[in-house]
Amino acid sequence: MRTIHAVHPDDFKSYQTAKIRERFLIDKQVQPDQINCTYTLYDRMIVGFANPVTQHLELPNYPNLRAEYFLERREIGIINVGGDGAITADGKSFDLKKLDCLYIGKGTKSVTFSSKDSNSPAVFYMLSCPAHVTYPTTLLTNADAVKVTLGSSETANHRTINKYIHLEGVKSCQLVMGLTILHNGSVWNTMPPHVHDRRMEAYFYFDVPEGQKIFHYMGEGDETRHITMDNYDAVVSPPWSIHAGSGTASYSFIWGMAGENLDYTDMDAIAIKDLK
Repeated sequence: MRTIHAVHPDDFKSYQTAKIRERFLIDKQVQPDQINCTYTLYDRMIVGFANPVTQHLELPNYPNLRAEYFLERREIGIINVGGDGAITADGKSFDLKKLDCLYIGKGTKSVTFSSKDSNSPAVFYMLSCPAHVTYPTTLLTNADAVKVTLGSSETANHRTINKYIHLEGVKSCQLVMGLTILHNGSVWNTMPPHVHDRRMEAYFYFDVPEGQKIFHYMGEGDETRHITMDNYDAVVSPPWSIHAGSGTASYSFIWGMAGENLDYTDMDAIAIKDLK
């Protein structure tokens, strides 16, 4: 399992594109019949991907966790962005269609992923962070998620936010997770931007059309940088960094946080006029 180390904002100011990609980008991790995970030193978040095609995949116990099993001291949120699939947690099976979410609590010993149809396999995106309280394993369909529509077509940021794991939704120890869908013709996400010193964040871009790109923006508000990203790429955002993007076409992305609190609205806004 690859490890991403924490970066000081003063050091980040000197990074060129290649180093930004090396230190923050998680790409090419969705691979047939594989589970691939990245361990970050930002609130000990693990970013993972499971793409079962012809076989069942079991969540492994990585040596660097120094645990009896993956979720001995952790919780995990999983969203399916592919074809119909299923997750089995300690013998109980849950069916997940595209955009459905499953939260699995601390202490679950066995987690297995499968697809209903190998010609249209599931793609499971996972976020896992340390947990000190056990909350029940809970399935939340996209239809039942809390939805908030923000922005406008005039500013090209008309989008619908789907909240799954949050203070008023599926209960967790410290994980917050959901997804945003851009409306046709809109390309900007999280604009105006914000930071939150109390939590890290990770973005996972999906449903990016073939041949299109995401421009993901990072850095302090007055020292912004960017990298380009493809479909099924993820990126880690430190607490001091903005996390915003624009696409050459409409797209969707999953956001997830871990840190000091579960308050979705805990953020420090940065006015567009103050961006540099």
